[in-house]
Amino acid sequence: MSLKYFKTPIQELKSQEFEQFGVRVYIKREDLNHPFVSGNKWWKLKYNLQEASRMGYQTLITFGGAYSNHIFATAAAANELGLKSIGIIRGEETLPCNATLSYAKEKGMELYYISREVYRKKAAAASIQSLQEKFGKFFLIPEGGTNELAVRGCSEFASALEKEIDFNYLCLSVGTGGTIAGMINGLTDQKKVIGFSSLKGGDFLSDEIKTWVTPTKINWTINTDYHFGGYAKSTVALKSFIQEMKATHQLPLDEVYTAKMVWGVFDLIQKNYFKRGSIILLLHTGGLQGNY
Repeated sequence: MSLKYFKTPIQELKSQEFEQFGVRVYIKREDLNHPFVSGNKWWKLKYNLQEASRMGYQTLITFGGAYSNHIFATAAAANELGLKSIGIIRGEETLPCNATLSYAKEKGMELYYISREVYRKKAAAASIQSLQEKFGKFFLIPEGGTNELAVRGCSEFASALEKEIDFNYLCLSVGTGGTIAGMINGLTDQKKVIGFSSLKGGDFLSDEIKTWVTPTKINWTINTDYHFGGYAKSTVALKSFIQEMKATHQLPLDEVYTAKMVWGVFDLIQKNYFKRGSIILLLHTGGLQGNY
C-alpha cells in the first residue's frame, strides 16, 4: 500500500546578491511530489501507512489544529488508499469550517473536536483508551505525523537527495522536528543542516530532535530568529516577500513554514553567514494549502 509519488525538480534561484556573496542557492520542490499529500507529509506518512496496512488496520486516527497541514494530508492519503480517517481537532467546532477542515471532510475524514485542555493530554494512556472505546480499532499517527516511522521515511528521502545534487548546506522549516531529524540521520556528516523554527520560543525543538537523531550527529542547528510572531503568524512584509518570490522565481511559498525559512536564508546570506563558494539547498516542504 503506497501513495502515488511524482518526481520533483531542483530549481536554482538566481540573484545578483547571491553572486555578490559568492553562493549558489537551489530549492528542492517537494511541494510537487503529490497534489494533496505534499512535501514532507508524503515522506512522514509513507511508512506509517505501510505499517497500518501490514497490521490490518482500516482506520487512521490523528491529531491537529484547525489549520493543520497534517490533518489535510492524512485525510487525502486515507482517501486515496481507501482507508477511514478520523481527525481529533484541537478546540471548539467553528462553522462554517475553514478550507483545511472542509477539504478533510470532503475526503471522508470524521472530525472530532476536543477542548484545548483535553488536547494537551492526548498522548496519555487514558486518552487513547477513551478514543478506542469511542471509535474501536485504529492505527494512531501522532500530531504532525512525527514518530519513528516518519523519521525513517524522511531519512530515506535525505539519502536519495544527497545522490541527486551536491550541496554544503540543507535548510528547511521545522514544526514538530520529525522531518529535520530524518534529514540529519540520512545525510552524511559533511552536510550542514539548518532548521528554521516556525514557532515562537522554538529553542525546545533541539531537545525534541535529539530524541530522534543519532547521537553522533552534530552537524545541525536550529535557528529561532525568523518565526514572524509565532506559528501561523505572518506580517505584511512576509506576505509581500511571498508575492515577490512568486513573481521573480515562479516559486510559490506558504506563510506558515517555507516562506519564513527562505526569508531567513536570504537574510543570512546578506549577513555573510555562509562561506563563499557554498551551495545552499532549500527544502520546500509543501503545505501551500495553508495560504487558504
